Amino acid sequence: MSQVHSSFTIRQASPAELLWLHEHIPEFPGKASLEFYTERLKHRLHLALVAEREGELLGFKVGYQSDTPDTFYSWMGGVRPEFRKHGIAKALAEYQENWAREKGFTSVFFKTRNRFPAMITFGLNRGFKIIEVIPKGGVDDFRVVMRKEL
Repeated sequence: MSQVHSSFTIRQASPAELLWLHEHIPEFPGKASLEFYTERLKHRLHLALVAEREGELLGFKVGYQSDTPDTFYSWMGGVRPEFRKHGIAKALAEYQENWAREKGFTSVFFKTRNRFPAMITFGLNRGFKIIEVIPKGGVDDFRVVMRKEL
């Protein structure tokens, strides 16, 4: 189950690939571990994707069924800085949303932080609406929850 684009391929990812990409996204603070991904995803319907070109990992997107059965949570994702602005994040999001729709989900949501206006803009441009702002820490760390009907 992969999808070929003009300059990259999207396919299912292993936890090790997710971790490697996580460690190469500068916006993600601190260290992650394989357990960070495997524990969150086990016993849940989930989709873990990578975009790659000639064996090089460019970006990833991973999500799972939320506590609300018909809602998919787009949990983590990112594109390595040197590969941004090439449609990779958009292609990963489209793949994820199409998969979620095919699996019977009626909406998808994600959380970001106020300090990531590019992610907020990305969501708005993809038809997401801001449904909640959760104060946490300083204003830059406020969580912004965005949702889209499928």
